[in-house]
Amino acid sequence: MVAKTQGGAPVTEAEIERKYDLAADRPIPPLVPAGPVTNQAEPRVDVLDATYFDTADFRLAQAGITLRRRLGGSDEGWHLKLPVGEDKREELRVPLLGKPDKVPGALAKLVRGRTLGAKLVQVAHLRTERTSYALLDGDGHELATLTDDVVTGEAGGEKAHLDRWREIEIELSPGADPAVLDSLDRAVVKAGAERSRWPSKLRRLTDELVPSAGGASGSVLADYFTEQLDMLRRNDIGVRRDAEDAVHQMRVASRQLRGALRTFRRSLDADVANGLAAELRWLGGELGPARDNEVMAERLHDEVKALPPELVLGNVEQLMTRHFEREAQEARARAVRALDSKRYLDLLRALEKLAARPRKIKDGKKELRKAVARADRKLREAVAAVADLAPGAEKDAALHEVRKKAKRARYAADTVRPVSGKKLRKWRKNVKAVQTTLGTHHDVVVTRDVLRLLGLRAYAESENAFTYGLLHGRSLATAEAAHRRFVAQWQKVSKGSRPKWLK
Repeated sequence: MVAKTQGGAPVTEAEIERKYDLAADRPIPPLVPAGPVTNQAEPRVDVLDATYFDTADFRLAQAGITLRRRLGGSDEGWHLKLPVGEDKREELRVPLLGKPDKVPGALAKLVRGRTLGAKLVQVAHLRTERTSYALLDGDGHELATLTDDVVTGEAGGEKAHLDRWREIEIELSPGADPAVLDSLDRAVVKAGAERSRWPSKLRRLTDELVPSAGGASGSVLADYFTEQLDMLRRNDIGVRRDAEDAVHQMRVASRQLRGALRTFRRSLDADVANGLAAELRWLGGELGPARDNEVMAERLHDEVKALPPELVLGNVEQLMTRHFEREAQEARARAVRALDSKRYLDLLRALEKLAARPRKIKDGKKELRKAVARADRKLREAVAAVADLAPGAEKDAALHEVRKKAKRARYAADTVRPVSGKKLRKWRKNVKAVQTTLGTHHDVVVTRDVLRLLGLRAYAESENAFTYGLLHGRSLATAEAAHRRFVAQWQKVSKGSRPKWLK
C-alpha cells in the first residue's frame, strides 16, 4: 500500500486485491512457488472488530462504498473505501478519535453527494479472525500478502441477518508487478478456491438488505442520466479531496447532463428539464473558475518553458505561480462551498428522481433522431453567423458560440449511441474535432486577459513585462491558426459521412 497525507486530511492508500471463497475444511493453498514468489514469511494472527456505517437505505453500499470503524490489526481506525476499478479500491483513513458511533466529519463530508445529508448509522458488525502470510521473492522483497479470514457478521434492519464464512484475500504490495496477482490467482484457483462474487465482506453480509441498483431501464435517456449522475457523484469526492482532474471531470458530467436536458427536453417534462438545466448551469459556473485556472496555468507555464531563455526576462515563473496559486485556492473554496450547499443536494435529488422514472420519458428512436437533427441545425446556424464577421471580440464570441453548439451536438450523439449507427459516430468524431479546435481558440482568447493582468502587475512591481507582451502577441497567431483549422474541419462536418435522417 502507498500512503499519502496532507495536514489533517485522511491518509490515502491504494488497495489492489482479489477475494476467494474457500471451504472451512480446506488447507491454505500452497503459493510457494508461484510465479516470482519463492518464499513465505511466518504467519501473523490478528482479531479485527469492525462496525460499518451507512444510511438506513444503504446508499453507500449501492455505490460500492464502504465506511467502517475498525479495532485491531496494524491499521485500526476509521476507513472509507472507494471503488476505483476491477480489483482496485482506494482507502482513506483517519484515527480513532471522538465517539465510536459518530462518523468523523472529514469522512462524512466526502460522501455527502451519496448520502444527500442523511444520517450515517451502524448497519453491520464484523469480527474477523485473520491469519496473514507475506509472500516474498528470492531477494526477500514482499510481493503480496495472503490473508486467511474466518468472518462472523451481523447486520441490522427489519430482520437481523447473521452469517459466518471463510474467505481468502491476496493483496498486491506497493510497486509489485500486477502480473504477480495473476500468477497467485492461478495457484489459488488450482488449489480449490473460487473467485468471490462479492466486492467486500460487508456487501456479502448485507446483500439481501441492500436495494438493487437494477440494470438497463430500457430508456436511452434515463440510462444516460443515471450514468452521468454517477460520474458527477464520483468526482464530487475528488473535488472535495482536491484530486487531480476531478473538477474537470465533474464539470464535464454537469455539462453532459445539461446538454441532454436541453437537447431532449421535448421527450421530458419541459418545466422539469428547464429547471434542472438552469441548476446545472449554476453548478458549472461554480466549478468553472477552478477548471479555467488549471487550464490557463498549465498553458502559460508550458509556453514560458518553450521560450528561449533570453526571451524570459524577470521573475516570470514566480509571478505566474503566485497568481495562479492564489486563484486556485479561491476557486477551490468556491467549488467546495457549492458542493456543501442545500441547493446542490436538491439538484442531486431532482436528478435521481428524473432518472428513476423512465416510463415518463418519451425517447423512441424517432424522437431521439429529431433531437440530434435539431442540434445539428443549430450548430450550422451558429457557423453561418461567423462567416461575415471581421476579426475581433465579436468574432471571438461567435466562435465560442459555435464551440458550445458543437459540444451540445456531440453530447447528443453520445446520448443516442446505444441506438445509433456508424455514420453518426463518424459525424460525431468530426464535430468533436471542431469543438476541440475552438476550445483551444477560446482558451487562447481568455488567456490574453490574464497575460495583460500579469503584465500590469509586473510593471507595478518594477518587474520586466516584456515576456508577457511577447506571449500576448504569440497568442494572436495561435488563435488565427486555430481558426484556420476550424474552417478546414468544418468542411468534414458539412460534407462528410452522416446518416440520411440528419440531412
